[in-house]
Amino acid sequence: MFMALVFALNQVLSHGFGLFLFAALVPMMREDIAITHWHLALVGALTQIAYLAGALLLGAIGPKIGTSRLSVITGITTTSLLMSLSIIEDPVLIIILLSIMAASASISWGTIVEIISRHANANQCATFLTTASSGTAWGYAINGGLILFIVPLLGWQASWLIAALFGALVMGLTCYLLLKLKKAEVEAEAEPHSDAKANVKSKSSQEALSFKALLSTVVNHPVALFACVVCLFVGFATMPFANWLNTYLDSLQLPSELGGYTWTTAGISGMFAGFLIGKLADTKGHPNALMLIFFGFFVCCLAFLYDAELFAPVAGFGYGLMYFPMWGVIAGWVSQSFNATATMQINGICMVSFGFGGTVGNLLAGYIFDFTQSLDLVYMIIAADAFLLVMLGLYIIQHQKRSMNTSLQAEPS
Repeated sequence: MFMALVFALNQVLSHGFGLFLFAALVPMMREDIAITHWHLALVGALTQIAYLAGALLLGAIGPKIGTSRLSVITGITTTSLLMSLSIIEDPVLIIILLSIMAASASISWGTIVEIISRHANANQCATFLTTASSGTAWGYAINGGLILFIVPLLGWQASWLIAALFGALVMGLTCYLLLKLKKAEVEAEAEPHSDAKANVKSKSSQEALSFKALLSTVVNHPVALFACVVCLFVGFATMPFANWLNTYLDSLQLPSELGGYTWTTAGISGMFAGFLIGKLADTKGHPNALMLIFFGFFVCCLAFLYDAELFAPVAGFGYGLMYFPMWGVIAGWVSQSFNATATMQINGICMVSFGFGGTVGNLLAGYIFDFTQSLDLVYMIIAADAFLLVMLGLYIIQHQKRSMNTSLQAEPS
């Protein structure tokens, strides 16, 4: 579990701070820096592109450089840029640094998937991965604490400095963990009959897929295909849900504090869901875990549509329940059918699918809002997407049962 906790801290650093701290601090930063709405739009577009580019780049450089080295490189890069953002006041330079951190965050998660898939026991893999992915939820919560307690006393610059110091601590723990894992791997290779070898796959089994083979696998292998389709639909729902929530609540003339309560609830639910949903995936199966979080998100969306003022925190709960552990469940599911390196590569395609879905969802939401001056239809579409996820979850469960029955029938008596 130490490995899962260390990588959860890496997610706090790379995603909680690297991706989301700027969004939390930008209202305060605009008091001192001439950040315009055009700059904010550019941040949204370029960081999304950079995140997708990082996911694609990982599949090419990961097997060559090594995920352990990449994990350290991305951590040091993010920590250094967080430190730089405490003193930089040029909006263009800030946008560049944020884009680099977005690409770094994408690569960081891919390395986490590969390392955990390679070293964790098969019956704990999803638990470890979802616990690690829930670090983003912890980042949400910590960002709120920085805004409430640090900014009023020390200013927004201090928040970036604290994030950088946190990054230095995390990198120390990460280096210690990676050295420990490397030592265990060497010992396992030296003692072929040791118990440790069961947890460390041979190097020959960790071959990367060529680009052509990767695309063929995603199209033809059911698990890889379902994983990418799930990420596409989840991105289409969660990205516009998150990006337009405060605007929607404001258009309904609801108090601004309601948005804060909603995101606090999302962060708290994501913290606990990370471990619990991963445990469920390891014991009851990944499709069942996916079905649970899809259904939970769908029900919470319906409640939100019925009464936004009363059920906004409930919607936040559903968002946190699905978004944060989903990444770990998907990666753990893929790791059951592929080696660690291929799992990392397929997870990169999943991130691209997620980003594409999120981009389409945000563009559609913007078009609807411009055309109707209302976001009611947007959240209806998100609820419809959640219903499709429930249907997809049911289909995946039935497909898995049919596949198991076919395998049993094919076994010789």
